[in-house]
Amino acid sequence: MIVTIARQNLLHDKVRLAVTLTGVVFAVVLITIQIGLFIGFTHTISAVIDHSGADVWVTSPGVKNFDIALPLTKEKYYQVLSAPGVEKASKFIIQFADWKKPDGGQESIEIIGFEPDKKMGGPWGFVKGTPAMLDLRDAVVADQLYMEKLGIKKQGESVEINSRKARVVAFTRGIRSFTTSPFVFASYKTALQFSHLRPDELTYILAKAENGITPGQLRDSIARNVNGVDSYTTTEFSDKTREYWMLNTGAGTSILLAAFLGLVVGTVIVAQTLYATTLDHIGEFATLKAMGAPNSYIYFILITQATLSAILGYGFGIAISYLAASISQFAAMAIIIPFEVAVGMFFLTLVMCVSSSLISIRKVMTLDPALVFKGR
Repeated sequence: MIVTIARQNLLHDKVRLAVTLTGVVFAVVLITIQIGLFIGFTHTISAVIDHSGADVWVTSPGVKNFDIALPLTKEKYYQVLSAPGVEKASKFIIQFADWKKPDGGQESIEIIGFEPDKKMGGPWGFVKGTPAMLDLRDAVVADQLYMEKLGIKKQGESVEINSRKARVVAFTRGIRSFTTSPFVFASYKTALQFSHLRPDELTYILAKAENGITPGQLRDSIARNVNGVDSYTTTEFSDKTREYWMLNTGAGTSILLAAFLGLVVGTVIVAQTLYATTLDHIGEFATLKAMGAPNSYIYFILITQATLSAILGYGFGIAISYLAASISQFAAMAIIIPFEVAVGMFFLTLVMCVSSSLISIRKVMTLDPALVFKGR
């Protein structure tokens, strides 16, 4: 009976119902997409670190994030290689560079150099070509998501990086850059030619632990045996980079603030429309009270209205959000919506709508049953 009355109240004015659902859908979509962007950004920021396969990253002192670091010398590389607990070490370069398109245009990129035979720090998700093709002269690998930005139309095209010839021999899918400069991978020797580093310089040293040695133990061993460097486990360096870009730069705060504003705006719209719906049916509620219905009965009707609005609005909103997330897989900006976020959004939507109905409940609490005899 309660559900029937609540449903009829909602469906009585379809325009008002549409406005109510629009508010709920707006809030769900905005909050979900902003959270999805936040999660997508955190994955993008540290993707190369997380996929590196290394146990420890050795950096110059005071490095704040993955993208910007002072160079190290090969002397440090050999010191790391000889530290107790190190199974193997790999030289790694990341440098901003100028990319000249085949048609003559120019873009900024981040050139990443790694040692393919060490199997640490390289690209993943190949859709054209293979990692072995990086052994070719002047070979580089780009991501399909940035083909238009880089002016590439096909595999094998020639470009220039810092005025030196390069050839795109393979493509990956899904390696995004948080900066506006796409990642371009090459072997360490090739990338060194494109960079501004000296022949004996590199940016990072990636280390793999011997069997039985944990990443934390290897980090401590390197710290004790190699002076003038900082060392982090892969997880620590990933977290450090994420924290810098998402918190220190304010990017993450802006995204979360937009999600909060979506919640506030959605709550206000839903509260207004539910209150207006209650006023439209104030005579019916007065009749119920005159017939002896307790306040709790009417409260359940109002809460049920809010719950139905939440379910309908959430259904439309989460469907739109997942559609946007699906489309984002083909864009440079990823929206990631884990199942836990979808579940959490359902309960948040429910709380938002039920909280909004409290304004209507306050109106009913002061309702005089005699109103049914006086007319509205």
